[in-house]
Amino acid sequence: MQSPEPIVNEFAITAATVNGSGSQTANMVLMRAIFKMGIPVSGKNLFPSNIQGEPTWYTLRVSQAGYTARPSETPILVAFNPRTANDDLSQLPPGGICLYPADGPWQPSRTDIIPFAIPVRQLLDQVGVNQRLRTYAANMTYVGALAALLGIEDAALVAALKQQFRGRLSAIELNLAVIRAAYAWAAAEPSPAHGRFRVARMQATNGMMLIDGNTAAAIGAITGGVGVVAWYPITPSSSLIESLESYLPRLRPPTDGATCAIVQAEDEIAALGIVIGAGWAGARAMTATSGPGISLMSEFAGLGFFAEIPAVIWDVQRVGPSTGLPTRTAQGDLMAVYYLSHGDTRHVILLPGTMEECFSDAQTAFDLAEQLQTPVFVLSDLDLGMNIWMSKPFTYPEQPLQRGKVLSAEELSRLTNYARFADVDGDGIGYRTLPGNPHPLAATLSRGTGHNERNVYSERPEDWQRNMARLWRKHETARRLVPRPVIDDHPEASIGLIGFGSTAPAISEARDLLAAAGIPTSSMRVRALPFGPEVTNFIARHQICVVIEQNHDGQLRQLLQLHCPAYASRLGSVAWCDGLPLTAPFVRDQVLHCLESMRETMMIGIGTGN
Repeated sequence: MQSPEPIVNEFAITAATVNGSGSQTANMVLMRAIFKMGIPVSGKNLFPSNIQGEPTWYTLRVSQAGYTARPSETPILVAFNPRTANDDLSQLPPGGICLYPADGPWQPSRTDIIPFAIPVRQLLDQVGVNQRLRTYAANMTYVGALAALLGIEDAALVAALKQQFRGRLSAIELNLAVIRAAYAWAAAEPSPAHGRFRVARMQATNGMMLIDGNTAAAIGAITGGVGVVAWYPITPSSSLIESLESYLPRLRPPTDGATCAIVQAEDEIAALGIVIGAGWAGARAMTATSGPGISLMSEFAGLGFFAEIPAVIWDVQRVGPSTGLPTRTAQGDLMAVYYLSHGDTRHVILLPGTMEECFSDAQTAFDLAEQLQTPVFVLSDLDLGMNIWMSKPFTYPEQPLQRGKVLSAEELSRLTNYARFADVDGDGIGYRTLPGNPHPLAATLSRGTGHNERNVYSERPEDWQRNMARLWRKHETARRLVPRPVIDDHPEASIGLIGFGSTAPAISEARDLLAAAGIPTSSMRVRALPFGPEVTNFIARHQICVVIEQNHDGQLRQLLQLHCPAYASRLGSVAWCDGLPLTAPFVRDQVLHCLESMRETMMIGIGTGN
């Protein structure tokens, strides 16, 4: 089975282990070591919604081309969970390598793969690991064995351990001893597993870092001036607030007191209620939740929209409906959030697709919320939020905070007339005042009932119509202020691929696969709702646009058809949600199928120049 030439810097590893056994630490050490050798790498954690002792999987992709989508095939399996080992082995392609404990209850039965049995207990005895730590240290044996098989440098492993354990010398020394013992054993073990896959030092990660989207969003919220956070724990958003709590003391050290109030509310309803109240009082306030929490927040979201109060809500999406799959990724909240609450409600939504955008959108959301005086939603998902991605370092914002139209007492004193919801500038946005403003005109009572431009209760039809017309003008203003889509036009392409958020890596790689098949494509990654004119123009420039998203209903496609009905027939759909991130070959195949169906309907070709 040994290949004549090793496959270098282009493979994937799946570690199938037991939840709570310390395997995540082992996987991060492995990932960081490869990253520190300058090789592009990404990791995806698949953890069922369960308690300690249940199965968990981690897939690490090494790609010298820089691809970060979930790999369609994983040729290296670490089978350290006998409960799932047979199923895991069935996914291993012929010629793949299976590492497993030699002293465990399971061994692979297939003859078309390369077995590699690691003497785990023997190695732990050799190092002298005490009984209390053996379960955790056992996973470091596969790190050492893989390091020997792949050629991971010892210096990179040492650097990764130091970073992982933050300089704790005893932890570093113990785990390094286990890794080196396993490395020495594996290096001396004759096996065709040697030379199949290799890593070779590159310079592709210089100036880069590894981070997850929830951490990036937390840091962005801090630099964006967050002052009040209210939340209720829910997977997969909890780590966003936990990261915020961790970074606040370091990035914004307290002087005379706390610099941010963080409140764990009794539920998601109360959490958004606190945020709306804080936003009304002038604080930059936010919450983070997922789909079930969004459902509970509907009433307060409508209040914030109609009473025109700034708020920021992060929705780290997971699979629904109902409880759904709490630890799987999806993009199924787009339509629900856009129209969240009853009546004629339309919200502003930001759609980050990179770690840099998770960081910057956390700031932008606060600016837009205050400029537009409305709740702003940021839709991330589990893949972006909880998985590890490579990223350029974040740039501290140079512009001051955009507080929008806030009148001081001095400014009020110069006015002969003031109405809270008067559209003075024609952009649908009134001028607001904050509690504590001593001017008599500043006092106002925000309400969720019908009101006129002076914020006085009214059921007069003309007042209602005038107010709603102004809110739609404000929505048009938002169309000009939200982030622009990311567009890559191919000069010969008649086909456009459209997506948002975490589908971007699979779409980008699929474009390369399609190009290799002679089908050039353009791409547009939507960054926000409401859509700007660039979205319509992109669709107008292409004969067919295929919208790729992780939900079953094609929600983005439906919204695009509503936005530009003249081009609705040009929009095809690849809508798929099974809880796992998309792979590039799947996207390619689905796009080809969609193109063939549309070609038959529209009677046009799909190749170059057609």
